[in-house]
Amino acid sequence: MDIRTPDWVKDAVFYQIFPDRFAQSVRVAKANHLQAWGELPTFHKYQGGDLLGVVERLDHIVSLGVNALYFCPVFQSASNHRYHTHDYYQVDPMLGGNDALREVIDAAHARGIRVVLDGVFNHASRGFFQFNDLLEQGQDSAYLDWFHAGPFPLSAYDDAKPANYAAWWGNRALPKFNTDTQAVREFLWQVAEYWMRMGIDGWRLDVPNEIDDDEFWREFRRRVKAINPEAYIVGEIWGDAHRWLEGDQFDAVMNYPFTRPCIAYFGAGSIDNRMNEASGTGHVDPIDTAGFAQRMLQVSQMYAPEIVQAQMNLLDSHDTARFVSVVGGDHGAHRLALAFQLTYVGAPCLYYGDEIGLPGGPDPDCRRAFPWNDEASWQQETLTLIRTLTAARHASRALQRGTFGVLHADHDLLIYSRIAGSEAAYVLMNTAQDVQKAPLTGMKPGTFRDVLSGAVLKVTGAGTLDVPARGAVVLVQA
Repeated sequence: MDIRTPDWVKDAVFYQIFPDRFAQSVRVAKANHLQAWGELPTFHKYQGGDLLGVVERLDHIVSLGVNALYFCPVFQSASNHRYHTHDYYQVDPMLGGNDALREVIDAAHARGIRVVLDGVFNHASRGFFQFNDLLEQGQDSAYLDWFHAGPFPLSAYDDAKPANYAAWWGNRALPKFNTDTQAVREFLWQVAEYWMRMGIDGWRLDVPNEIDDDEFWREFRRRVKAINPEAYIVGEIWGDAHRWLEGDQFDAVMNYPFTRPCIAYFGAGSIDNRMNEASGTGHVDPIDTAGFAQRMLQVSQMYAPEIVQAQMNLLDSHDTARFVSVVGGDHGAHRLALAFQLTYVGAPCLYYGDEIGLPGGPDPDCRRAFPWNDEASWQQETLTLIRTLTAARHASRALQRGTFGVLHADHDLLIYSRIAGSEAAYVLMNTAQDVQKAPLTGMKPGTFRDVLSGAVLKVTGAGTLDVPARGAVVLVQA
């Protein structure tokens, strides 16, 4: 089968935003009973971030080298994370409503930034109109076949009684759609089409494996791509995703098989598995340099090259503890992982706050408010590293689209190549506490510049190069 993914994704640097916690604008009216901005988050309280706050922080986002935004859900919902969708056609008023999303799309596009929304299509919520009708009318509801309901009566709120309807992982707040019903299928496909026509650039699909129906997703793809052939469809699949990545369903998936080895290697000496075990990441055992190199080679070859270049590579997300907290607060380990993420094959995705070393444990702690008014807490070295490496990535065809190959993986030294035609880039990483001499064998002769230090050197295919302690050298052709 011919596999084609959106061309722009291969050059993308994504930035994931959890809207309630990223930024506030005075242009969006605020509810009275909000948690103070920056307090430790809870499962239920709101802190009042909104979409116009994103517009007003686009200068910061652009400075990171970001050219694609991925938003956690924005549609009307009675939850701060908005995975409990009430109305798929209305942006939550607390976020500024549909007009605010229109402004986000226009402002982002004016700066060359794509916008991807989170599509929650496996389940709705107790507040979703059709389910509310089912609760009110029981088995006489016109929407009886929209859900997996019965026997009656249903119990949506009293945990002492059986729910008597299928819900996502038994959470009765999230009734599962019956996607065998044609009306439900049409409803969901039309939602996808509506926002594509609004101008979004793609969909991140929440737990799409739980709509266990390939033809549903094939039709989803046909309809989305009919509106914008360059739309990006990326699924939240935590494991092997071959079933969905044959060219007729998704373009890529969130690359958690990338995430776990990065924790295992860069955090080998400080992993806090209490963090991992409380999220979908699960227990992670440390691995050495050779094991990491082997695993990342496998990850780079898991799928067709066209798919691999479009994979969304993440170190953390709203569903996991923050990377810097997972590795015991070791910002050096975080920076090494970021250097790898930003020089590996596929599209890196920064979770808001990664750029300043924002800490956070498992949900809800990983969803802290961005500390705009506390720059003293920002890891400036991390911020500078990201800006430097994204600029280098955008300027280097090899770092954007090159193949991944390992030249050296022993003890504390990892050396890998990114090759795109005649263009080459090389990354030398040192996880040791002292300077290491790295062999330059196997590298293409020529003049290269280390984008991190600015040093220029002649590579002859022999000799060694000093790699700083707990640091990296990123060589691009000068």
